[in-house]
Amino acid sequence: MNDDNSRALYDRALSVMPGGVNSAVRAAIEPYPFFVQKGDRGHVIDADGNRYIDWVMGLGPLLLGHNLPESVQAGIQQKASEGPMYGTPTEIEVDLAEFVVRHVPSVEKIRFVNSGTEATTSAVRLARGYTGRNKIVVNQGGYHGAQESTLVEGDAESVAPSSAGVPQSFAEHTIPVPFNDEDAVREAFEKHGDDIAAVMTEPILANYGIVDPDDGYHDFLREITDEHGSLLIFDEVITGFRVGGLGCAQSEFGVTPDLTTFGKIIGGGFPVGALGGRAEIMEQLAPSGPVFQAGTFSGHPVTMAAGLETLQFAAANNVYDHVNALGDQLRSGLTDIVAEQAPEYTVAGTDSMFKVIFTRDGEAPKNAGDVKNAETDRWRRVFWGQMKEQEVFLSQNQFECQFVSYGHTEADVEETLEAYKHAL
Repeated sequence: MNDDNSRALYDRALSVMPGGVNSAVRAAIEPYPFFVQKGDRGHVIDADGNRYIDWVMGLGPLLLGHNLPESVQAGIQQKASEGPMYGTPTEIEVDLAEFVVRHVPSVEKIRFVNSGTEATTSAVRLARGYTGRNKIVVNQGGYHGAQESTLVEGDAESVAPSSAGVPQSFAEHTIPVPFNDEDAVREAFEKHGDDIAAVMTEPILANYGIVDPDDGYHDFLREITDEHGSLLIFDEVITGFRVGGLGCAQSEFGVTPDLTTFGKIIGGGFPVGALGGRAEIMEQLAPSGPVFQAGTFSGHPVTMAAGLETLQFAAANNVYDHVNALGDQLRSGLTDIVAEQAPEYTVAGTDSMFKVIFTRDGEAPKNAGDVKNAETDRWRRVFWGQMKEQEVFLSQNQFECQFVSYGHTEADVEETLEAYKHAL
């Protein structure tokens, strides 16, 4: 497989970009990433003309695949042709807001922003402003964007920033607890309950190998936050409009959070984030309330059109039936392969998400620590490259999720399963 052009492009990029990339995970591919030239349904073609079945799907936003349906493309092109942006409200952002409010149980009002990180940052600020409290409880291994309040490591007794440039004083207001550990959450509230503004969690740890919640875990979080006057925030940047369809993961788990953050699919593949929730909380955002939040590109008309057209197409064309059925087919096939060839490994995922986690005992992970203890180096340094050689593009490390799109076919699934058989 020739990769001369990708190598040359990466050499150029190293001269002008830190690490040769604009997002750190893209450099996880060794010795250098391949550069994509274009997408085609469920595939990508790189700068050297190599074609891969793409299970990364832009790390989640591309529910419909790379080739957008004509109606979706037409809606995007129309907005783009009318002008880039205006610095004033537009009708299309109201249309998308109404669609989300109509379908997501917890959302009475919504504010659009420009990234998942911006959405989670705003959610933390809003929770603190609404409650008058400082501390945020998060799950270890949960990812809530590149923001100071959640870039932490350690545990409730010894927390520290996980990135240089974040003051220790920021980390001291964050309480990390293991996912699925009710006792750790209770202990956090016993010690700091009067100063906990919110518990922020992904409904599924989707950025750490895919870890499902134990039965009743989210119900417990709902009860304990209500008991202490704290907010429950679901970070659905990844799971939103993928798990549970148009109702998102919260509808599948039957738990209604106070606030929900969105990204990825809600923008149809364009830069986006959003924050939604109970009206009385959302009204605390400026200009209605004292919690400042603003952005020049928020509610960008082209992004709003892409998001609305994507979700409307999904609602009208059985998109979720298609992607979830292929997800079931993948997980079923992978389970059979793993049972025969690598019984110590685990197949994880739900709906249109999937992953083989290189566990050491065949037990499904319960928290981020279980995933971290898996054979992450083998996954990245050996297995990923073997799959690439068979023209299958998987996420760049053991932790990132993999996604099915409307552009994928049963033939893509069968070819991918054959590649797994060979690589494992």
